[in-house]
Formats: sequence, C-alpha cells, structure tokens
Amino acid sequence: MNKNFSVRDLTKMALCIAFCFVTAYISFPLPFTPGLVTALTIALGITAFVLTPKQTFLAIACYLLLGAVGVPIFPGGAGGIGKLLGPTGGFYFAWVVAYPIISVLKGRTPSFRRYALLDIAIGMPITYIGGLISMMLVMDITLPAALTMAVLPFLPGDIMKCLLASFLGLKVNQALDRR
Repeated sequence: MNKNFSVRDLTKMALCIAFCFVTAYISFPLPFTPGLVTALTIALGITAFVLTPKQTFLAIACYLLLGAVGVPIFPGGAGGIGKLLGPTGGFYFAWVVAYPIISVLKGRTPSFRRYALLDIAIGMPITYIGGLISMMLVMDITLPAALTMAVLPFLPGDIMKCLLASFLGLKVNQALDRR
C-alpha cells in the first residue's frame, strides 16, 4: 500500500471509482453517432473536485484499467480493450488528462463558479479533442463529420452536466470540510 494515501483518501478514491461505475450505466445512444450520452461525466467532474490531482489520475486510470480487462463498467455496460481502441476511445484517454488538470486548478476553497468554469473550459475541450481524434482515425472521417458526431449534439447536455458536477462537488467538499 502506498503510504502517501490515508484510509480516508483510499475510501474517497474507491467511492469515486464506484460512482463512475454506476453513472456509466445511466446512458443512452444517439442514432447518428457511436458516442453515448452518459452521466459518467458528472462523476468524473466530481472526482476531480473531491480528490487531489494524483488521486484523480489514479482513480480514473483504475476505472479505465478495470474496463479494459473486461469488467462491463463503460457507458452502456460495455467492457474490454476494444472499447478503448474504438471510435470513442479518445474520450476515455482524454479523461486521464483533463480531470487531473481540473483537480490541479480547482483551488483550495470550494467554489461553484471556479469548478464550473474549469469543467466547461478545460474538461469539455480536452475530452472533445480526444474524441475527435479517435473518431477521425478509427472511422476515417473528416473533422466536420467528427464535429457533427462527437461534439455538437453533446454541447448543451455536457454544459448542464458540468454545472451539476460543480454543484455536487461543492456540496461534497463542504460536507467533507465539516468533519
């Protein structure tokens, strides 16, 4: 066991990973894209707001590793390395970059505005770039086609999910600070 993590830290990481598992099942397809609308992005935002950057990276990496070995925890109940190497795989890899950066920049004092700004201005673009790259490479499509499939239909919902994650992240941190 890593001595840098307390039992409390490990518990928070495990709860964030479990929350990712559960929210990944809250998803539905759109007919014109291989991407799913999923509540998982809410859990990823909360993970970044509640954990340190290192803990955020490890929690998301553990989530991806468990899914890669076949545990059906990816959106839609999918699992396996094929999901990471498919048209939507870039989204998954982008999370390992985006959310630790958000965690670095979140500050010490919980703030809904800062959380929302970070999730919208950093989390969404990095995630979309990853998704665009994988869709363009795997599906052999143009940037405009990838934008139509991977970004534009998801923008309004993703903004709302970022706001919800920011609100919940704020509330969780306020509750943790009371202890």
